[in-house]
Amino acid sequence: QVTLVESGGGLAQVGGSLRLSCVASGRIFMINRMGWYRQAPGNGRELVATMPRSGTTNYTADFVKGRFTISRDNAKNTVYLQMNSLKPEDTAVYYCAATLSRTATMTDPNEVDYWGQGTQVTVSS
Repeated sequence: QVTLVESGGGLAQVGGSLRLSCVASGRIFMINRMGWYRQAPGNGRELVATMPRSGTTNYTADFVKGRFTISRDNAKNTVYLQMNSLKPEDTAVYYCAATLSRTATMTDPNEVDYWGQGTQVTVSS
């Protein structure tokens, strides 16, 4: 089993920044890819960004390119999402995700094996 715990959400102003963190515990040595999804009210869960345990094959949604950056510290079993230039449409619950698969890109939520509990991000003008 793997447990994912997010932190760092909250309220930000338009143009502001937040950094989300997700700490993994349990059978962490089996994790091959981690990342972030988000879900706004009335919408489905959508990909934000994912990255592998090693290597540089990241996947990032077009709507966050140039604004959000995903990074990972394997020594701390933590993945981060630095969010800059926030917009009201970034308001959502952000979920940490992980897969044990060595081939899954995790660009489809069906490829996710483990989810965190979610952290609310609200961007106000």
